[in-house]
Amino acid sequence: MNEDNGVNETKMSFMAHLEELRHRLVVSAIAIGIGFLICYGFSKYLFQLLVTPLIKVLPQGDKLIYTSLTEAFFTYLKVGLLGGALLACPVVFYQIWKFISPGLYKHEQKLVIPFVVSSSLLFMGGAIFGYAVVFPVGFKYFISFSSDYIKALPSVKQYFSFSVTLLIAFGVVFELPLVTLLLARIGVVTPDLMRKKRKYAIVLIFIVAAFLTPGPDVISQLMMAGPLLILYEGSIYIAKVFGKKKTEEQEGEETEDAE
Repeated sequence: MNEDNGVNETKMSFMAHLEELRHRLVVSAIAIGIGFLICYGFSKYLFQLLVTPLIKVLPQGDKLIYTSLTEAFFTYLKVGLLGGALLACPVVFYQIWKFISPGLYKHEQKLVIPFVVSSSLLFMGGAIFGYAVVFPVGFKYFISFSSDYIKALPSVKQYFSFSVTLLIAFGVVFELPLVTLLLARIGVVTPDLMRKKRKYAIVLIFIVAAFLTPGPDVISQLMMAGPLLILYEGSIYIAKVFGKKKTEEQEGEETEDAE
C-alpha cells in the first residue's frame, strides 16, 4: 500500500513538472507573440537594418532578390517574429529561472533579477557581436568571390536564414559564462577540472562552431570559435570566484587520496 502511494507520489511529481514546463512554455510563447505584434509594424525597417552589413559590401546598385511571390511577405513575418523573440528575452529567461529555481537553495532563488539581466545582456551581446563584427568581415569575404563571370545574387529568404542562424548561434554561445557559473555553484564543474580538460574543450569548441555556423565556410567558424575560446578562459575565472567551495573534510579526503 505504501509502495503504491510512493509510486503515485512519484508520478504526480513527474506530472507536476510537466505541467510546470507547459505553463512556462505557454507564458514564453505569449510574450513572444506580444513582441511579434509590436515588431511586425517595424518589420521593413528591421529587415533593412538586418541587411545593412551585406548591402555595404555589395557592388553599387546590387540588391537582394526574391524568386517567389510570397517570399518577401513571409520574410517580413519572420523578421517580426525574430524581433518579438528578442524583445521577449527577459520574460523567456525569467520563465527558465522559475522552472529551475525549485532545485536551488533559498538564497540562490533570490538571484532571479541578476540571472534575467545577465542572461538577456549576454544573449543580446552575442547577437550584436555577430552583427557588428562577424557580418561585415564574413560578407566581404563571400562577396570577394564575384568576378566578371560570377555574380552574387543573394535572395531575401537565404540571407534571412543565414543571418538569423548566426545571430542566434552567437547569442547562445555567449551564455557560456552564465552556464559555467550555475554549474560551478552546484559543484558540477571546477576551475581545476576546466583547466585539466582545456585541450578537449578546444576541440569541442571548434566542433560546436562548425555545427552552429551555417555552411562549410571557415571564416565564420573561426570567428565563432575565437570568442568561444576567450569565453571558456573567462569561465575558468568565474568558476574559481563563484564556484562551490570545498569543505575541510573534502579537502582532507582529496589529500589522502593523493597520498
